[in-house]
Amino acid sequence: MDRMDDFLRLSASTARFTYGAPRAFAFGDEGRLLWFLRSTGPADPLDSLWVLDTATGTETRLADPRELSPDPAALPAALPVAERRLRERTRLVAAGIGSYALSGDGSHAVFALHGRLYEVTAEASVQSAPTQPAQPKRPALPKEVPAAGPVFDPRPNADGSRVAYVADDALYTAPGGRISPDDGARWGVAEFAAAEELGRSRGHWWSPDGHGLLAARVDESALQRRWFADPAHPELPAEDFAYPEAGGPNADVQLWVFGEGGPAVRLEWDAEAYPYVSDAGWESPSEILLTVQDRLQRNVLLLSADPATGRTRELSRTTHPQWVDPLLPGTPARLADGRMLTCADTPGGAARALALDGVLLTGDDLQVRRVAGTHGDRLLIEAGRRDPSEQQVFLLDPDTGGLSPLADGPGVHSVQASAGALLLTSADADGIRRVLRAADGREFIPGDLSQPLPYRVVPVLERVTEHAVPTALVLPRGHVPGTRLPVLLDSYGGPGAQDVSAEPRRWQHRQWWADQGFAVITIDNRGTAYVSPRHTHAMYRGFSDVTLEDQVAALRALGERHADLDLTRVGIRGWSYGGYLAALAVLRRPDVFHAAAAGAAPTDFRHYDTAYTERYLGLPGDCPEVYARDCLVPDAAGLSRPLMLVTGLADDNVHPSHTLRLSQALTDAGRPHQLLALPGVTHMTPGGAREKVMALELEFFRKELGLA
Repeated sequence: MDRMDDFLRLSASTARFTYGAPRAFAFGDEGRLLWFLRSTGPADPLDSLWVLDTATGTETRLADPRELSPDPAALPAALPVAERRLRERTRLVAAGIGSYALSGDGSHAVFALHGRLYEVTAEASVQSAPTQPAQPKRPALPKEVPAAGPVFDPRPNADGSRVAYVADDALYTAPGGRISPDDGARWGVAEFAAAEELGRSRGHWWSPDGHGLLAARVDESALQRRWFADPAHPELPAEDFAYPEAGGPNADVQLWVFGEGGPAVRLEWDAEAYPYVSDAGWESPSEILLTVQDRLQRNVLLLSADPATGRTRELSRTTHPQWVDPLLPGTPARLADGRMLTCADTPGGAARALALDGVLLTGDDLQVRRVAGTHGDRLLIEAGRRDPSEQQVFLLDPDTGGLSPLADGPGVHSVQASAGALLLTSADADGIRRVLRAADGREFIPGDLSQPLPYRVVPVLERVTEHAVPTALVLPRGHVPGTRLPVLLDSYGGPGAQDVSAEPRRWQHRQWWADQGFAVITIDNRGTAYVSPRHTHAMYRGFSDVTLEDQVAALRALGERHADLDLTRVGIRGWSYGGYLAALAVLRRPDVFHAAAAGAAPTDFRHYDTAYTERYLGLPGDCPEVYARDCLVPDAAGLSRPLMLVTGLADDNVHPSHTLRLSQALTDAGRPHQLLALPGVTHMTPGGAREKVMALELEFFRKELGLA
C-alpha cells in the first residue's frame, strides 16, 4: 500500500525540490560567460550543461545527456565506480552530467558522461539567436574525445589543448596517453578520508601554463576492505572498497609533478608526521601550495613547493590543543601583492577569522565562512554577523579590515565573482533568488525550472540555555494557541554541520511533520558548526555527553517558553549523526524521550573513519574510555522505549553493520525494536527512499506518541 501523501510524492519526484534548479556555476571568458548545470524541469533528474552569455542575455544548452546517451535509464548503472562514489561523497543527487571543468580562459568545458569523455566550446553557441531557457536553439553536439577506459574527473589545461583524466585508477592525458606508472596505486584521485572529511575531492591539477600536472598517488594496500552485498539480488557479486577505520592505517598519499619530457618529481614533506593532504594546487608555474595535517589535526602546515625540485618550505603553521577546524573555502590564497591569506580563530575561540601573513584581519564580531575571491581591490567574503542562522556577503578591505555589505538582508546569501561580474544568491523564507550582475551593471536572472517550495516556513528561532544554543520551532499551519502538541525533535547535532539556518529548503519537510500534528524542534547543540570555534570545540573527546546534555536542556527551556509543547510526549528522529542522537536519546534518557527513529546511526565510532572520528575523539588506543562512553551497543539491554532502526544496505559511509550490531545486541537482550533494512539504498537515500521512510516513521510516531 502506498503510504505517501501528495507532499511526500512531490518531494520524491523532484529530489526534494532540487531538480530543475541551476547549480555548479562557473564564470568564463573574463566574466562574460556563466556556465552551469540544470535539468529541464522539476521532474527531470538529468542535468544538462548550459551557458549564459552576458553579451546577449541568452541561455544556451550546450550538452544534453539524452542526446549523448539515448537510454537515460542506463546512466546510473553506467557510471564508473570512482564517479559513483564521489557523487556519494559530495552528496550529489542529480543524474546526467554531474560536473564539468573549464579551460583557463573559460571558453571550453570538458565533462564525463557514463565513462565517455566530451568537450564543448561556448563561442559558437553563444552567438546564436536569443532563446528562452526552456526551449533553446541547440548548437552542435559536444565532441567525444577518444579515451582509455571509463573516464573519471576530466580536466582541461589552460588553453584546452589537452585533457587530464582518470581511468581505472591510472592518470591519462588526451591527446597523449597514460602518464602514471603501473605500480598498484591509485593515481589522480582523492582518497576516502580527503573526499568525505577533509574537503578535497580532486586528485590532479594542471599548472597555470598548461605544461605541468600535479597528481596524487594513493596507496590503499594497508587498509581493510569493506564489503557490500545486495541480499535482494544474491546472484550478484559483493562489492568492496578500502576503508580507513579509526585507529587503523590510512592511505599513503604522495604528490608528484609530471612535466613535459623530464622525469616525474615527488613533493617532499614529512608525510609520516603530516599524513593528510587537505588542499593542493598551483599558485604559479613555479610554485605549488599544499596544506598538510598531522593525524589528530592539531597541527596544520601551509607549504610552498618547488615543482622543479620537489622541495618544500613552511609558510605558516596553525596549531590547536584540540583540533584545527577544516580550512575555510578560498584559503589559503596569495594576494596580488604577495601577502598570504589564511584562516584563523580569534583569541578565546569567539570567531572564525581571516589573517594576512599571520596577523588577524577580522575580529570577534564576524564569523567568516568562505572567501569567494576578489572584487576590485577588496576581498569578497561570506560571513555571519547578526545570527548563526544567517549569512551575509561583504567586501573586506585587506589593508584596513573595513567591511562593506554587498548582500546584508535577512537570510542566507552567497556569491561568486569574476572580473567584476557577480552572481548573488539569496535564500530566505520567500524562496531562493539568483541575480547575475555583469561588470557594466546589467543584471540577468538565470532560469530556475525547479518546483516552487510548497510551504513558506518562518520557524521561531531562539537561543536558549547558558550556552546560547540555537534552536528552531515549527508549529502546524493554523495552530490554535492553547492546543497541546506532541513534540518531534528533528536534529543532526553532529560536528561540521548546521541545522538551524534561514535556508528555506531545509524547513519544508519539518513543516510537513508539523502539519501532521507535531511541534517540531531543531537544536544546534555545542559541537555543531557556524556558531563559534568555542561552540564547536566543546565536543572534544566526547560526542554523547555534550550532545545529549544540550538537546535535553534546550528542549526543556523551550518547553518553559512555549506552553503548547507537551513534553510528556517527545519523539526524536534523525539520520547519520542525527540517527546516533535519536538512538542515544531513548537509550540513555527515556525519562525525556519516549520514541525514536534512528537512521544510518554510527553506533560504535571504533568502526567509523579515521579523519572524522580521531579529530574529535582521539586515537582509540590512546583513549579507549572515550570510545566506550560514546558506543551505543552496551546500552541495548536498557532499552525501555520504542525504537525504529533504519539502514541502507549499500551505505558506504555509515556501514549497515553499525545498525545491525545494535539490533543484534537488542535482540540478544530481549528488547523489542523495529529494524528497517533497505536493499540498494546508500547514505543519501536517493530515489524517494527518504520519503518512503518518512511515511513509515509517521505511522510509528502516531502510534507510540498517542497521536490520533
